[in-house]
Amino acid sequence: MRRTAPQAVQQVMDRWGATEIFDLYWHYAARRQAILIRRLAADPPPWTADPILLRHRFTNPYRFSDRVSQYLLRHVQYDQPRPAATIVFRTLLFKAFNRIDTWESLVSEVGEPAPGTFDLHRFDHVLTRLRVQGRRIYSPAYIVPNPPFGAATKHENHLRMLAAMLENGTVDRLAATRTLPELFAVLRSVPSLGPFLAFQYAVDINYSEVTAADEDGFVVAGPGARDGLRKCFTALPAGQEDEAILWVTQTQQAHFDRLGVRFHFLAGRPLQPIDCQNLFCETDKYARVSHPHVTSQTGRTRIKQGFAGVGRDPLPEIFIPPKWRLNPSSGDRT
Repeated sequence: MRRTAPQAVQQVMDRWGATEIFDLYWHYAARRQAILIRRLAADPPPWTADPILLRHRFTNPYRFSDRVSQYLLRHVQYDQPRPAATIVFRTLLFKAFNRIDTWESLVSEVGEPAPGTFDLHRFDHVLTRLRVQGRRIYSPAYIVPNPPFGAATKHENHLRMLAAMLENGTVDRLAATRTLPELFAVLRSVPSLGPFLAFQYAVDINYSEVTAADEDGFVVAGPGARDGLRKCFTALPAGQEDEAILWVTQTQQAHFDRLGVRFHFLAGRPLQPIDCQNLFCETDKYARVSHPHVTSQTGRTRIKQGFAGVGRDPLPEIFIPPKWRLNPSSGDRT
């Protein structure tokens, strides 16, 4: 049931030219979250009647609840107490490849990664052998540029990048930060880390207890989110993408209310700017099928990854970063 939006919210929607895809954004978020909740409850498939969600693969609304982030939290950051610099280094190494089996291969053959024991040549040997075996070592989740460190292979350039970050004090500077914007600023100084990757890495480090900071108040819109924003707001001025994401984050309850949408908040935690940023990217993908006549700036018209046969095993309980001090069992619904 659709309800009237608060006047201040409606004024912004009108000024930015909110479209029906902006309403779809909230419906999509609720439907995709419902899939996660049903899988956590060990309900049998199918977990949705939405034909697009049945056929295509989409990420969870909460970034920290996705499979790779859950692995990062459980096995890279919070598996045992470690110094801040070690947590930063492990996080960066994991995220450079963003692939669980790559991390597990490195750990099994080289040992638990740490700044004091990092041996570039041993790591390179393991990764080279994996490539020779025809195994992928990078996640296809997003494009990762080849760092300009002079090696013949991309993976060795990433290892050289990490070695340089250890030698020039970047890892120590990251370990001494206190906020998400500070993490982002330090990471932007690293060659090959543009705004999107620097923000993603900053969020990943910020999951840990390296900082006491939360995720609110800061966001950097990625290319996919910019496409989604243009589909949701036809009159959004260029350069206001980050502002729009923050506004959406701050007004989320008003939108769920005006549309009569029920959303399951994990541990009662509202969606954060990083989550709303990702939701714009996923809504852009969804709309390629639901609204094929609405084109994006990048011209993408297909969803590459299918959902059939993917992720049908029961899910473990969601691991919530202890630093947030939330009760995992609480899940408020609008």
